[in-house]
Amino acid sequence: MRFRLGRPSHRTRRLAFGSAAVIVLAGMNGPALWGYAADQYHDYKINQPGYKARNGHWDVVDVPGKYRINTIHAALLHTGKVLLVAGSGNNAANFKAKSFRTVLWDPRTNTYKNIPTPKDLFCAGHTQLPDGNLLVAGGTQRYEKLEGDISKAGGLMVVHNEDPDKPMTLPAGTRFTGRENRKTFESKDAVLVPRAKKETRDDKVVVTASTARVYVEAREKGHAYETGTTDNYRVEGLGGKDAQNVYGIANKLSFDKKDFQGIKDAFEFDPVAERYITVDPMEEARWYPTLTTLQDGKVLSVSGLDEIGQVVPGKNEIYDPATKKWTYLPKERFFPTYPALFLTEKGKIFYTGSNAGYGPADRGRVPGLWDVASNDFTEVPGISDPDILETSMSVLLPPAQQQRYMVLGGGGVGEDRKSTAKTRIVDLRNDKPRFHDGPDLYAKVRYPSSVILPDDTVLTTNGSGDYRGRSDSNVLAAEVYDPAANATHAVADPLVGRNYHSGALLLPDGRVMTFGSDSLFGDKDNSKPGTFQQQIDLYSPPYRFRETRPEIKETAPRTVKLGDRSTYRTSDPRQIEKVRLIRPGSFTHVTNVEQRSIALDFSRTADGVTVTVPKDPSLVPPGWYMLTVVDGRGTPAEAVWVKVPVADDLAR
Repeated sequence: MRFRLGRPSHRTRRLAFGSAAVIVLAGMNGPALWGYAADQYHDYKINQPGYKARNGHWDVVDVPGKYRINTIHAALLHTGKVLLVAGSGNNAANFKAKSFRTVLWDPRTNTYKNIPTPKDLFCAGHTQLPDGNLLVAGGTQRYEKLEGDISKAGGLMVVHNEDPDKPMTLPAGTRFTGRENRKTFESKDAVLVPRAKKETRDDKVVVTASTARVYVEAREKGHAYETGTTDNYRVEGLGGKDAQNVYGIANKLSFDKKDFQGIKDAFEFDPVAERYITVDPMEEARWYPTLTTLQDGKVLSVSGLDEIGQVVPGKNEIYDPATKKWTYLPKERFFPTYPALFLTEKGKIFYTGSNAGYGPADRGRVPGLWDVASNDFTEVPGISDPDILETSMSVLLPPAQQQRYMVLGGGGVGEDRKSTAKTRIVDLRNDKPRFHDGPDLYAKVRYPSSVILPDDTVLTTNGSGDYRGRSDSNVLAAEVYDPAANATHAVADPLVGRNYHSGALLLPDGRVMTFGSDSLFGDKDNSKPGTFQQQIDLYSPPYRFRETRPEIKETAPRTVKLGDRSTYRTSDPRQIEKVRLIRPGSFTHVTNVEQRSIALDFSRTADGVTVTVPKDPSLVPPGWYMLTVVDGRGTPAEAVWVKVPVADDLAR
């Protein structure tokens, strides 16, 4: 049975409170005084202890001006600090100036540090590694250009190399001249073309040309320089055999819209040294990729826009933290950009159907279980509003052992105006898993942010009814879903609207931070450009306002292997009802496939609890976790950090 706990919305109550407060002013100068009194009474009401105990409370974080950035990505690190990544921050002027930003924030002391950022990590992918580093891969090579903004013809040049004895590197600015059309184009980036493949077949030596792709533009402005047919292009500056072996082929080079283009670069952020470390680049350039940590600590990298702005056509790859290198998967599987891909209890990857941004409407959007080893894909049916899953949020409901997933909200493909209030739930433990509807959200929304709380509930907040908050459609609402009761209840309204490029993370003390928002327009009539929301807010759930809360008295980080036990001293062990191991989040673009809350078996001791970590590495992928204890009222302790290493039988 599904139900929603009924009570008036915060907006309704706010108006009612305001009405009562200002009725004595009815004979005076009305609207301004009415609004002022309503706001004053609302502020008074939400700061009362009883209100906070029922609904929680929002606070604005005081961020000094020099540390305010357009936060696109955020990840909680095992040091307790939060990495805030903007890159160029969806700001073309920053991109042109190579002004790329990362800020490290310590929520405990509210202190900040600017971090040198090596590349434009705007719209990269990221995930937690077993040693506590954060892998960040991909980002922006070039900003999109709309048709009206394009002054030079351009497009994809496929460079061929028929020499089996050496690769060829062509620098940025290399000129390609058509043999038939006589038009010259310049490469915008350097390109490495591997040596040709040489093999023997039936006693004959066969050479197969290698290829690489690069974006090129005409040297001059104007439509006279565009092309309409395929041509072979000579590479200027090459002589001898190189001129014969290396050449370009391009189809139409035109004034069509050019999408964002990705980079191959990859980095590990070291939370202890507090700096980026360069690792080997990916095989594919990716903008809007998803990175998912696997049970052996390796990382799956999927989708994204490539170096010419096309969705990577199913070429997925694996990163090995031990070697710092990437390798292609042997078989291809296509997904739209930022697909929500979760590691499941059986080691397969569950694609919920959630995604953000780019890809055809009729390809790669059906939810299902993906066996990475065999490349088999089993569709999971039943999801409602299947055509409006873009910009939806997906969550592995707590506790993770139950393998129940929820998909929340969403919108139509691209700039479609459609959105939904649907939530959809699937239990992967069923022999034939199938989605069914859960309670509706507070409104029809794209871009909702959902965070697993330590008390086994899920906070969902914000979003907008239309694409990027268009037509003033931001939703100022939040609610908590209880999976055990399959019910939601409203909590305190957030302070600002948040849509595209926003997100939320659970902190070790049980608070939730929210960040970002990138509205397309700044008014209801869509006549003024929007501004990026740089404000960071902290939500304190009701459990933060109880008189007492449990305490874990040992705070030193420790390592606990899969299947092993560990004992912690706590306040009043008799009150402890749950122990949870919570993976730190890594959030961007309605995507946080990291977060999961794992129930731990435990026994009480005279002065604490002894906990047992599950044995399954696909339930508990290696890395750092927050461990917390929860009392009978659902009040969690401030978490301590625990490291779960790679399983012995999976380690080298």
